[in-house]
Amino acid sequence: MNLPELKGVPPDVLREQFREQGLPAYRADQIASWVYGRGIEDPEQMTDLPQELRERLNESWRFRSLDVLRADHSTDGTIKAALRADDAAVVEAVLIPEEDRTTLCVSTQVGCPLACSFCATGALGFGRNLRSAEIVDQLCRMAELLPEGRRITNVVFMGMGEPLLNLPQVIPAVRTLLHPKGFAMAPRRVTVSTAGVVPQIAPLLEAIPVNLAVSLHAATDEVRDVLVPLNKRFPLDVLLGTLRGLPRLSRRHPVFFEYTLIEGVNDSVEDARRLVRLLEGLPSKLNLIPMNEHGDSDYRPPAPEVASRFMGVLVRGGLTTTLRRSRGSDIDAACGQLAVRQLPEERPAGRKPAAPQAAPGRASSG
Repeated sequence: MNLPELKGVPPDVLREQFREQGLPAYRADQIASWVYGRGIEDPEQMTDLPQELRERLNESWRFRSLDVLRADHSTDGTIKAALRADDAAVVEAVLIPEEDRTTLCVSTQVGCPLACSFCATGALGFGRNLRSAEIVDQLCRMAELLPEGRRITNVVFMGMGEPLLNLPQVIPAVRTLLHPKGFAMAPRRVTVSTAGVVPQIAPLLEAIPVNLAVSLHAATDEVRDVLVPLNKRFPLDVLLGTLRGLPRLSRRHPVFFEYTLIEGVNDSVEDARRLVRLLEGLPSKLNLIPMNEHGDSDYRPPAPEVASRFMGVLVRGGLTTTLRRSRGSDIDAACGQLAVRQLPEERPAGRKPAAPQAAPGRASSG
């Protein structure tokens, strides 16, 4: 039976639906508390509900959208899971435990249509958008893999897919994350990333008060056209002009930029100087990510001293910058590596992009 998915309905909307069906709205709050607060998905175990309502829930709703197909554990504590939907589509989610937090990286699409040349997910091609219930269920399934006493404190939409190309499903999913009867997460603990789908940036921030991250990866259109083909539609001046026009950006609410450092492509001192000029005056924080190698790309990370030199130029130029330490690379769980490699028969159909090549005419390192 093709039942509606309960996790696809934010708790406030569920209250309204219950009212329309002649049910007390507080029953929706009770159900949300069981599902999101205690991880209970079987109505028969929701002991404060009347038996008649439990039976009705079983007949009217689906409570589970994904199953864990495989979980891999890194030597650094990172956990990556392949999660299978009811149509056999598979996505990956990654848990990153740290001393004071546990971050979950969730996916929004099966594969990705953007074909960024350094990213393993882009080599998969595009399968389909995830439904909001499938996005939310990633939190439920991954929480079950955590050691006792650990809980998910932060969520980043940086897994498989481009979130802003699936905004109608991302927004209700985030609302469930933020709602007091959902996961009750603070907005500052939820980050939605985009490669630069410019028309959807303002609608995202108008709908939900989350952190915005932008995958930048280059300081010139020439290089970014190769690394992020979407740049040909929305070049740097359009992207950054849109960001500068956002009313909510400030020092307290900066935009987070991701910049993957790739040997001989975007890691020169001149690249760093261009980046300083490009972001001048824009409230921002920059995360430098040395390229995580994988079999779908010939790109390589720069030497540690090159990455340090690059960061030094940015810091001296006044940019708040962090050099990110890769997590989970031994299980292909690091940034840019998600590709469901253990399950090749489950890879979504799609055209594989041409082999990457360095952008012409770039400045040399030094």
